[in-house]
Amino acid sequence: MTVPRELEVEILRLSHAEKWPVGTIAAQLGVHHDVVERVLAQDALPPSPTPRPRLIDPYVDFVRETWAKYPKLPASRLWAMCRDRGYPGAKDHFRTMVRCHRPVSKEAFLRLTVLPGEQCQFDWAHFGQIELGRARRQLLAFVGVLSWSRAIYLRYFLGQQVENVLRGQEGAFQAWTGVPRVALFDNMKTVVSERVGTAIRFNHTLLDFAGHYRYEARPVAPARGNEKGRVERAIRYVRSSFFVARRWRDLDDLNRQAEAWCQGEAMDRPWPQDSQRTVRQAFEEERPRLLPLPERPYSTDERREVVVGKTPYVRFDCNDYSVPHTWVRQTLTVLASLDTVRVLHGTEEVARHARSYDRGAVVEHKAHLEALVEAKKAAGEHRGMSSLSHAVPSTRSLLEKLAERGKNLGNATARLLVLLDTHGAEALEAAVREVLEREVPHVHAVQMVLERERAARGLPPALPIALPADPRLKDLRVRPPSLEAYGVFPSEPEERKEVDDVDGDVRAGA
Repeated sequence: MTVPRELEVEILRLSHAEKWPVGTIAAQLGVHHDVVERVLAQDALPPSPTPRPRLIDPYVDFVRETWAKYPKLPASRLWAMCRDRGYPGAKDHFRTMVRCHRPVSKEAFLRLTVLPGEQCQFDWAHFGQIELGRARRQLLAFVGVLSWSRAIYLRYFLGQQVENVLRGQEGAFQAWTGVPRVALFDNMKTVVSERVGTAIRFNHTLLDFAGHYRYEARPVAPARGNEKGRVERAIRYVRSSFFVARRWRDLDDLNRQAEAWCQGEAMDRPWPQDSQRTVRQAFEEERPRLLPLPERPYSTDERREVVVGKTPYVRFDCNDYSVPHTWVRQTLTVLASLDTVRVLHGTEEVARHARSYDRGAVVEHKAHLEALVEAKKAAGEHRGMSSLSHAVPSTRSLLEKLAERGKNLGNATARLLVLLDTHGAEALEAAVREVLEREVPHVHAVQMVLERERAARGLPPALPIALPADPRLKDLRVRPPSLEAYGVFPSEPEERKEVDDVDGDVRAGA
């Protein structure tokens, strides 16, 4: 860098006449302190005042020798080596101090030229984080650029998994209405599973996608950023021209604005190869050279095999989605797009939900929960019937008779279980047999037979609850009043007739 003579004169004056230190001169004149030191050194006069010693000074020779031998050694590793040799400074300060001593690469690069429709370049760029409920997710931009016309494609995602790489490419091809013959990528894991020199093993999903769209996926050489410089410059342009100071409500709104920017301002900027033309004009010339799109799109849904546990939910992307309770303890398949989560068993769709990007959220369908509640209720009634029929076999026939009459079996089972706990299995078995023989299948009849038998033996009425342990209640006897003087007023005529028949049969038996 050539320093103007006027600037040299001003630096010399401020240093020797005003006694300003190097840092003050650099700050006030808006130049780097190295420029000030170089001007003072060329004048054969030491800077005034004499700069104070720096922590790095004793280690400068060691730094230069080490970098001369290992030019690619990172400054962080060099700092650790100096720290082991007594350097007391922090890593960031060390990196700043040794920057001027790093060997400069003398390698020259050829300007890369491509034909229209021949190549595009793709890369990711980080744009911070966003909060979605209890989740903090990375905001990442997938940027693509046509190498000849410099048409840009931009879309934001919340992760850079391979499915989003495919979605980004598919969106770019749709926006460009064609496919370039070669796509350049960085050596990301979603593109290159393994690489040793020129031996490359591609991610099989991306390889299938490239085969579907008939293009060549080509990763650039490691540490050769110049090979995809067009997309690197496009990312810088996105940061400075689109994203800075932009307001947006959510990810969908941000992507709508990005699409409008790509079709508007980004297309109308000057074409780098000819400032008299725009990128839009160059793109219209390149568009016919692109390969046609395939007839059917490639499925970019995320596919995961999941196991349903004891509760009827599947876990996907840190959230739980409900499924019918009949699928517990089974393996299902989750297919997720950007806005929908589908749960499949083979080709049968088990459940469908709107996708959540929260963390720890529970996404449910009301029908799934209602079916589970009904199933649990029916299971409880079934367990009650099973235990009742095991203890009192005749109740099975009684319940069958009640079912034929359309009675509520759950209510009948619950009442019989109370009678079982109160009177015992032997007494309940005898009472049920009696009402079946008299062809009066009703729980009320069973209860009346049990009370009649206890009264005949001179026993007090059975209580379904335990009394307090009070000695005054131990020998207490309560004679049940006669109910013959009371009329029965059931709400339904059929129930009135049935209860009258029961009472008459029970009294006749007494």
